Amino acid sequence: MEWLATNGAIPFALRTNIAVIGAGYVGLPTAAVLAKFGHIVTVAENDPQRLRTLREGRSPHFEDGLEALLNEGVLQGNLVYVESASAAVGDAEVIFICVPTPQGDDGATDLSYLLAAATSMAPHLRPGAIVVIKSTVPVGTTQRLHDLMGRADVSVASNPEFLRTGTAVAESLHPKRIVVGAEHSDVALRVASLFEKSNAPVVITNCATAETIKYAANAFLAVRLSFSNEMSRFCERVGADIFDLLQGLGYDHRIGFSYMQPGPGWGGSCLPKDVASLIAMSKLYNLEFSLLESAVTTNDEQLNHVVMRILSEVGTITKPVVGLWGLTFKAGTDDRRNSPAVRVAQKLLFSQIKVRAYDPTVSSGNDDDLHGIEIVGNAYSAAQGASLVVLLTEWPEFRELDWNKVASVMAEPSIFDTRNILNRDVLRQASLHYSSIGTA
Repeated sequence: MEWLATNGAIPFALRTNIAVIGAGYVGLPTAAVLAKFGHIVTVAENDPQRLRTLREGRSPHFEDGLEALLNEGVLQGNLVYVESASAAVGDAEVIFICVPTPQGDDGATDLSYLLAAATSMAPHLRPGAIVVIKSTVPVGTTQRLHDLMGRADVSVASNPEFLRTGTAVAESLHPKRIVVGAEHSDVALRVASLFEKSNAPVVITNCATAETIKYAANAFLAVRLSFSNEMSRFCERVGADIFDLLQGLGYDHRIGFSYMQPGPGWGGSCLPKDVASLIAMSKLYNLEFSLLESAVTTNDEQLNHVVMRILSEVGTITKPVVGLWGLTFKAGTDDRRNSPAVRVAQKLLFSQIKVRAYDPTVSSGNDDDLHGIEIVGNAYSAAQGASLVVLLTEWPEFRELDWNKVASVMAEPSIFDTRNILNRDVLRQASLHYSSIGTA
């Protein structure tokens, strides 16, 4: 297998016909940016409501810049939406599969959506087409998909995504790197050439390595976050300050500041799923991934630690109300999958605490994960009558509140900042008791 690492010195493929299967958090930014680069992109989405939303010119996801970029692609004639994979792939030279690969009950990755998409489109692929798996999949899936489709005249490659929800458009336009895995370098170069305009460094390798890179990246980030959270608990015990500690670490160029922020625990659609999948894969090869298993344990301990701090503060109050600021797993997205904020809310409900929550992306409590939570329309309403307000998601608007007003509507003027984003001196001037993660 030929290895190549380059800074974009690859032949540029102008106006390639591309199909993107799946209009989710990965598929839509991928499609929008490829259309922006001048390619002809057909997006297949089998959910009628999501398809209708797209055809009406609206994005089904809260993602900065996505709706405008999608509409730009449609207006320029570079982007269309269809209802099925079979309808999208007939003229496509390259097909990106961007369907969900959720975590199964055993921690392994559920490939049912991916296998169904491959099976449905296989008879409709043109000879010479390249099928690219962008979904996160276990090692060996690229070969498995090629065998399943039974098309010797079609190539299958791996092109893992490294997008962060909330900044997916910017990161698709200006990626840190493009990774392509294929068994033939000409296939990999063809896929890489689609992203020529991004000027990103390119790594070309075999399929197994490309598939592993995504898991390794998220596993490493999860370990960094768990380390930060464990150090925050140590700081609370010894009277140290986690913010100053992490600054002291971050200025070391070998360590840096990225993914070194303490919080209520890491979550989202990628890190928990990918870590669990990598642990499950390691067991198939009789390997113990003790470092990752410890990171998961530490993450669970951090969430429980946050809940216990909340309960200890309101435990002596009769029928306490806890206000929550933020429900998404991080700011800049409407994604609540594996959100530590939601998990905290659910544990408080289990402890018979009344929970009132505000998040700028949540308008009602009708979804199953929000059952029992009172959803309100602004941060002040969440604080109304509360014995404690807990900041769980780092939305910028929470920095700019009228703190005297917050104090006036609360039953007990106390704020617990699990993201360490508020100015403790300003809050204390408003007679608010302020506590945070990793400080005594």
